[in-house]
Amino acid sequence: MEIQAELKHFKSRLDPLIEEFFASIIAGMEKEDDLVAEAIGHVRTIVLSGGKRLRSAFMYYGYLGAGGTDEERILRTSMSIELIHSFLLIHDDIIDRDEMRHGVETLHKRYADFGRRYFPVQDVEHFGNSIALVMGDMLYSHGNNIIFQSGFPLERVFAALSRLQDIVSFTVVGQARDIYMEYKQEATETEILNMYRNKTAKYTVEGPLHLGAILAGASEEHLKHLSAYAIPLGIAFQIQDDILGMFGSEERIGKPVGSDIAEGKLTLLVARALRNATGEERTRIKEILARGSALTETERIEFCALIEKTGALAEVKALAEDYIKTGQQALLELRTEVTEESYTFLEGIAIYMTKREL
Repeated sequence: MEIQAELKHFKSRLDPLIEEFFASIIAGMEKEDDLVAEAIGHVRTIVLSGGKRLRSAFMYYGYLGAGGTDEERILRTSMSIELIHSFLLIHDDIIDRDEMRHGVETLHKRYADFGRRYFPVQDVEHFGNSIALVMGDMLYSHGNNIIFQSGFPLERVFAALSRLQDIVSFTVVGQARDIYMEYKQEATETEILNMYRNKTAKYTVEGPLHLGAILAGASEEHLKHLSAYAIPLGIAFQIQDDILGMFGSEERIGKPVGSDIAEGKLTLLVARALRNATGEERTRIKEILARGSALTETERIEFCALIEKTGALAEVKALAEDYIKTGQQALLELRTEVTEESYTFLEGIAIYMTKREL
């Protein structure tokens, strides 16, 4: 399976359902509150402006892999994890102070600008953050409700909803640790990898696979086998994203390159560079990380050069490859448990990650 083509095809099937769903929500909100309706409309623009629908695809193939047969029902239900994703991204954009998402103005930035027009003497940043927070909360409720009203057997629906709360809870644990490490400006590689496990692996790969499999009636043993594939792949995915965030392009990552540097994030790349660096290099790395919004393009380029010079880039790439191999080995053991269609998709994801341009 050519995974990029498959994800593009999957997105072409799912996005019209997302558009239809948002149209329904907006129509209802227009009768209640114009501001909320407009805000949800902007969320729709952000959601439909980018994203591969990877989490929804994992949910879909998790269901098919566990023997589920109602493809249209699970396709529609997979919108739930996309809305949960959007809820978390809206809150994440506030935390990271990002102003763009998929080339579109973030929600908190849009309403801060709105506040400047209508409430010029008040704290407009707080206004923008507040509107974004409550809109994120609304998306969370709709994401849950899609599963609740999915029409699958009730015991499976309740089990999936319970697992969804776990997914969000673990993501919050990872996010809180990420914030703490950023402010402390100190973390071990073990702490960072644990954060990746909670914030990315359980939320991006394991969680969606579990949701789909649960709705198909999978056993706990089957879920454990999915986890053995999902967790290492998810950690590798985050490591690669960190590299792309530093060495990639704005077009590809959907936000400014180097934003992690400006935010002073302690990624595995940074931790490994600090471990390997000379005293002078370590001092300079910390100086650049402390620059915040004053970071210049020259400093960003210098920082990337230091990451390469210390050997951190090569070492972290190799670590990501090791995690991918671990996931591939676990997938081989899943071969007799999942359908051929699902196995081919999961294998395609792993192969894609080994060839992902960094």
